[in-house]
Amino acid sequence: MSATEITWWGHSTASVETGGVRLLTDPVVTDRLAHLRRLAPSVREEEALIADLVVVSHLHPDHFHVPTLRRLRRGTTVLVPRGGGHLLRGAGLDVDELAPGDTGSASGIEVRATPAVHPHRRHVVSRLSGEPLGFVVRQGGSSLWYPGDTELSDHVDDVGEVDVALVPIGGWGPTLGAGHMGPRDAAEAVRRVGARWAVPVHWGTFWPLGVRRGGRVYERLFRTPGERFAEAVTTAQVESMGHGATIRVGGDRG
Repeated sequence: MSATEITWWGHSTASVETGGVRLLTDPVVTDRLAHLRRLAPSVREEEALIADLVVVSHLHPDHFHVPTLRRLRRGTTVLVPRGGGHLLRGAGLDVDELAPGDTGSASGIEVRATPAVHPHRRHVVSRLSGEPLGFVVRQGGSSLWYPGDTELSDHVDDVGEVDVALVPIGGWGPTLGAGHMGPRDAAEAVRRVGARWAVPVHWGTFWPLGVRRGGRVYERLFRTPGERFAEAVTTAQVESMGHGATIRVGGDRG
């Protein structure tokens, strides 16, 4: 496979660069999101929002963050779940709505939308709904699976083999809740897609205001998912990293 560089900005926001083009997943660069506060270092916004193609997995505001998306360079292609495109009306972006099975592309990056098992509504009392997505991304000789937020289910078996799995392993506490994978389920998903490298995301970034830090729940859901994921994965090389760090997989690493 071609060399791929991945920078994790926190939560599910990551830049994936290969062959000189850059994909950005679920961009969120704020330090405060409703009742959530960012406990990780702030994002280097000018660098993080450089992208040739942006994918948004579902309508929840911690993934479909309209203020962040409106800061993207005008004309950037953004792939969103069907039903969510009007949230970006007037933003000057090239917005394309997808459903599972649909495809999109920009700058040589090819994307296939895959199913995800996760709540459809933007928030509990919202009428706005869109089917959540994952994405299989191919560029040159490299392939990557980003499942968005999802439970582990049979749809994972239809993803096909990929080089890299960029998988969610946690949440923002104080419970994980339905529609997510914890470290063990994420490790099983990595095995099913035959990934050679696994990069964990969606953990250790946001925590609710008013919920105590420290203690067993905080340790399990905020601080230790990365360690437990690395212990659970037996079929791939785990590339854990800190917020804002970059790793390289594939190609000539010498």
